Amino acid sequence: MAVGKKEENMAVEIVKPRIDKRDYRRIVLQNNLEILLISDPETDKCAASMNVCVGAFSDPEGLEGLAHFLEHMLFYASEKYPVEDSYSKYITENGGSTNAFTSSEDTNYYFEVNADGFEEALDRFAQFFIKPLMSADATTREIKAVDSEHQKNLLSDPWRMNQLQKHLSAENHPYHKFSTGSWDTLEVRPKERGIDTRQELLKFYSENYSANLMHLVVYSKDSLDKVEQLVRGKFQDIRNIDRNQIHFTGQPCTTEHLQILVRAVPIKQGHKLKIIWPITPGIHHYKEGPCRYLGHLIGHEGEGSLFYVLKKLGWATSLSAGESDWTNEFSFFKVAIDLTDAGQDHFEDIMGLLFKYIHLLQQAGASKWIFEELSAICETAFHYQDKIRPSDYVVNVAMNMQHYPPEDWLVASSLPSKFNPSVIQSFLNELNPDNVRIFWESTKFEGNTSMTEPWYGTAYSMEKVGGDSIKHWMEHAPSEELHLPAPNVFIPTDLSLKPVFEKTKVPILLRKSPYSRLWYKPDTAFSSPKAYVMIDFSCPYGGHSPEAEVLTEIFTRLLMDYLNEYGTSARY
Repeated sequence: MAVGKKEENMAVEIVKPRIDKRDYRRIVLQNNLEILLISDPETDKCAASMNVCVGAFSDPEGLEGLAHFLEHMLFYASEKYPVEDSYSKYITENGGSTNAFTSSEDTNYYFEVNADGFEEALDRFAQFFIKPLMSADATTREIKAVDSEHQKNLLSDPWRMNQLQKHLSAENHPYHKFSTGSWDTLEVRPKERGIDTRQELLKFYSENYSANLMHLVVYSKDSLDKVEQLVRGKFQDIRNIDRNQIHFTGQPCTTEHLQILVRAVPIKQGHKLKIIWPITPGIHHYKEGPCRYLGHLIGHEGEGSLFYVLKKLGWATSLSAGESDWTNEFSFFKVAIDLTDAGQDHFEDIMGLLFKYIHLLQQAGASKWIFEELSAICETAFHYQDKIRPSDYVVNVAMNMQHYPPEDWLVASSLPSKFNPSVIQSFLNELNPDNVRIFWESTKFEGNTSMTEPWYGTAYSMEKVGGDSIKHWMEHAPSEELHLPAPNVFIPTDLSLKPVFEKTKVPILLRKSPYSRLWYKPDTAFSSPKAYVMIDFSCPYGGHSPEAEVLTEIFTRLLMDYLNEYGTSARY
C-alpha cells in the first residue's frame, strides 16, 4: 500500500486537520530512510519515533521473543555513547520519557524530551540504528528483564486470552507464535540446543535492521529547514542493505480453527464473550471503511441496538465491536461483551440475538444515510481533534507510514469517504456462522476444562459449534425488537464560530436563581467548534457518611445508565 522510496525532498499534500497549525515535510535520505518532519513552534516537548518493519513474526524458530529482546538491547549503549543506560538517563534528566514496543510486524522506538535537550537526545537515539553495542555483559541482564515482563503478564487476562486465540490457530503460521519471550525461550532452551542467543541476536539485527525498512517521524519546535538539516546529519549513516520486507501470506485459521466454542478460565472474577471472525483486512478498503461501518452499527448503544436489548434484559454491561489484530494479509472482526451473572446463564440467547442482528444488517443492506452520518462524525472528529502529547503523535504517524501513501499518513483510516455498498455487504457476509470463533471466559468454568494453553497456563475446553446450532439459537432467542438506529440529531451541520468581540478572562454569570447559577466562558484560545457543559450539583449530605458516599455513587451510576440510550448519539 505504501509508495516506493527514493531520495527526494518532495512537497506532498498531506491531509491534516483544519485547525492544525503544524508544518509537515516528507524527505527520503540517500540510505532510503523515509522521514516525516513536523514543526510545531508552540510545543514545549519534542519527540521522535522510529518504526522498523520487523517484529515478532520474524522470530527464528525456537527463539521466541528474539525481536522483543533486541528491542530491549538497543537501549543499553552504542559505540558513540558506550556508558550503559546513559540514553535513558539523559532523557529523564531532560524532562522526558522513552519506551518501545514489539508487535507482530513492527518494532517501534520513541522518546519525548524538553526542547533544549532534543538535539543530543536525537543523536543518542540515532545510534540505536547505526552502531549499537549489545554487549555480552548486558545480555543476561536483559533476558531477565524480558522474563520479568512475561512473569507480570502471566496474571493478565488480556495477555492470557490473546495467546489462547493465537494458540488455537495454524501452527505453521506466525500468528500462532509466543511473541514476548521468556528466560526459558531465550536462555534455557537455546543453551540446551547449543545455540548462543547473543550471536543469534547480532545476526537478527544485521539481517533485518535496514534503513529501507524504517520510517522516522521527528517532532520539533524548530523550522522545517532546521529540523531537516539536523535529521540528515544524524540519520544518514544508518545502514541500508535493501532488505525486502517479509510478507507473511496465508490465513492463521483453517477450518479446524473455525466454528469453535472455547470456554476459558480467567484470573479475575467475571464473565466475558468474544465473538471473532477472520475477515478481509480493512486496510485494502480504508476509504470505504467497511469495518468502521459495521463496528458503528454492531457496537451501537441506542434504542434497538444489540447492546440496548442485552442491557434491557439485564445480561450485559458493555459491548464493543470492530477490527482487531490486522495485517495486510489477514484480519479479525471482534465483538466483545461483558456479561452479568444473569447473562452468563443466557449464553445461547445472547449468541442468538447477535446473529439475529447481523442477519438484520445483511437483509437491510448497506445504508447510504448511515454511511454519510458516520462519515460526517469521522470528519468532525478528525478535523477538530485535540492535540495529543508529541510522543503519542509520532508513534501513531510512524506506524501509519508503513501502510498508507504519504498524503494519508495523518488520516490513515479515520476518514471513510467512499460509499461502496458491495464492499460493505461482502464484509457483512464474512460474519457468518461458518466462520466464527467464540471465546467465553468465566471463573465458573474452573474445574470443568480439559486442556491448558502452554505459555500462560490458561485452562480451557473446546468444542465444535455448527451452523445448525447457531440457527437454533437464533430461532429461540428472545423476541426483542432489534432495528437500525434512528437518524442522529446531534451531528452538527454548521461548524462556524460565533464572533467574540472581547476576550473574557473569567466566566460570566448569565443567570441566577435561589437554586442555581449559570456561567459562560467563551473560548478565545483554541478557536475550535466545541462546547463543554459541566453541571455541578451541590449535595452537602453526599459525603456525610460512608453509607451516603456509597448511595451517591450508586445514584450517579444509575443516572448515567439511564441517560445512556439518549446520550449515546451525542458521543459519536
